[in-house]
Amino acid sequence: MDPITAHSTRLGEHLRRLGAQVTTAESCTGGGIAEAITRVPGSSAWFEAGYVTYSNAQKTRQLNVPEPLFAEVGAVSQEVVEAMVRGAQAASGARFAVAVSGVAGPDGGSPAKPVGTVWLAWADGSRVYSERRHFDGDRETVRRQTVIAALDGLLQLGVE
Repeated sequence: MDPITAHSTRLGEHLRRLGAQVTTAESCTGGGIAEAITRVPGSSAWFEAGYVTYSNAQKTRQLNVPEPLFAEVGAVSQEVVEAMVRGAQAASGARFAVAVSGVAGPDGGSPAKPVGTVWLAWADGSRVYSERRHFDGDRETVRRQTVIAALDGLLQLGVE
């Protein structure tokens, strides 16, 4: 079993035991986290909703991310992913949530945020955790590593 399916299967088993649901808010992964979760049979019991908010306008419209944040700190930032994770929780009603925003490449990087830079945020009820990661590789590799990191973070939240 590949690592993504293994993580998703474990996540589903633990969420089912808790009677809890998870939601995703994704930018650079384009729905990859939601796809990974829903490839597991029975995922409708623990997957509430997935939000693919690629543009800043959709991050504001669907997840209530304050528009001024984009000019202040940029879409690939701690503040934005934390707002995304909170927005996804509020919109879906799920206890657990994950949000990602990053520069998957091959373009779009800068000296401050080179290609491979990804911010992730996880929420469990009122608790929010976030971290900046850097993944090496091409666009597909960066996105795959982000999906694995997102699922791993959900498992570390105490879902297990």
